[in-house]
Amino acid sequence: MQRGGSVYILTNISNDVLYIGVTSNLFFRLQEHQTGKYPTSFTAKYNCSKLVYYENFPTIEEAISREKQLKNWHRQWKENLIISLNPLWKDLTSQIEH
Repeated sequence: MQRGGSVYILTNISNDVLYIGVTSNLFFRLQEHQTGKYPTSFTAKYNCSKLVYYENFPTIEEAISREKQLKNWHRQWKENLIISLNPLWKDLTSQIEH
């Protein structure tokens, strides 16, 4: 059985820090970020808990490949990607099903 994956972008309240991650369970992973489960992590240090972008893939391998691609992008390209689907940079957490 193949397990899908998601790549996601988190930011802080002022939208000045971007974090790109990959996971096989986006709902669970967001809970970890938003509750500060790992207090010494990058997302905890920079208060990145607002989900502004995500993509779902049929396999985790595809999600990992996309994550690597996005991490190599310039900041402006990442912002353009976010704006293309979420122009107001709203928190999309409520769209994620568990």
